[in-house]
Amino acid sequence: MKYILLGIVFLFSIKSNAQNSLTELLNHYNTQSIPYIYVDELKSIQDSIILFDARERNEFEVSHIKNAKLVGSNHFTIASVTKQKLPKDTKIVVYCSLGVRSEDISEKLKSAGYTNIYNLYGGIFEWKNKDQTVVNSKGKVTEKVHVYSKHWAKWLLKGKKVY
Repeated sequence: MKYILLGIVFLFSIKSNAQNSLTELLNHYNTQSIPYIYVDELKSIQDSIILFDARERNEFEVSHIKNAKLVGSNHFTIASVTKQKLPKDTKIVVYCSLGVRSEDISEKLKSAGYTNIYNLYGGIFEWKNKDQTVVNSKGKVTEKVHVYSKHWAKWLLKGKKVY
């Protein structure tokens, strides 16, 4: 009886920690210290902003949003941005797979004095899920998207998953 009760408690705790929507997932991991920008809005201003990809090189090489600059997350340094001599009020959009690592990088940019920073809601997954194109390391349109891990892969609904 004791083990059955423990099993039920364990199953309930797994269920209660699972996120059923992207909003729940992002609310769980993010503080929303950086405002979100949504795919439709980014699409309309994409050519007038700086776009930073906060994923790692292996993810970026599989695919990224056109004109994005890789800044990474594991080895990110603020110097990699400041050497670009961007005015502090430059509109910057940061993205990753879903929007968690990009919030971390955005917070570092904000701490360095950048004032016009946005986090792409749902990251490259949401971008692809909304039928937007991504390009590979050679600049060619691709259906492939690196999904970071099997755990996060469920959030990519369109395109070809790469691990």
